[in-house]
Amino acid sequence: MNQQEIRELLEQVAQGQCPVEEAVTALKMEPFRDMGFAKIDRHRGLRQGVAEVIYGAGKTPRQVEAIAASMWEEGEKTILITRMTRETAEYVGKTLPLTYHEMGKIGIVGEMPQPTGKGAVVVATGGTSDMPVAEEAALTAEALGNRVTRLYDVGVAGLHRTLSHLEDIMSARVIVAIAGMEGALASVIGGLADCPVIAVPTSVGYGASFGGLAALLSMLNSCASGVSVVNIDNGFGAGYLASMINHLS
Repeated sequence: MNQQEIRELLEQVAQGQCPVEEAVTALKMEPFRDMGFAKIDRHRGLRQGVAEVIYGAGKTPRQVEAIAASMWEEGEKTILITRMTRETAEYVGKTLPLTYHEMGKIGIVGEMPQPTGKGAVVVATGGTSDMPVAEEAALTAEALGNRVTRLYDVGVAGLHRTLSHLEDIMSARVIVAIAGMEGALASVIGGLADCPVIAVPTSVGYGASFGGLAALLSMLNSCASGVSVVNIDNGFGAGYLASMINHLS
């Protein structure tokens, strides 16, 4: 149960539409559910506004299904599963209403929520090879209630491609700039936009890119103001942070 659902429940009690005892029952659940192999944080939605996200990598299909099923039974309407394999998706999809997005390795149990963010989240990539990380970021932002504009393959090797999207860049409330190689896209977009830019270095590139380290260092040393950086290939972290910024009053 997240903050908005708590407010709605209390309003129903105040208006006499919900019995007090029923509300107490809904609120008194233990802070977490111990499943032995996992402890599901039931109060994360109340603390942070977003329910716990399931990190699929390293978990067996059965473990992912059990965690998701528990959250679904407790009333979570949108359950986000990251780094999910096709094998796990097929297993979970047998018992839960799962939509699997193979490009971003994202699974979503339930329906995408209506956008509640204040504006648009722009997700831009330097090249097509960055799209898996971009889709992880974009789908995360959408699952958290944001309108997302995708600008793919707009890297600095053809700067005119970036400049053809100036309206999208300048009207965004937050931008996620994703690039490998030398990671220059974040600086270019940071110099054009008046909103926060979240840079995501990817492991795309030849030998001297060192698996994304070159892009990471370039982004950390960006001369453009307002650029922050997340970890290599961390599309989820960027999408989550973008959602937090887009939901600020």
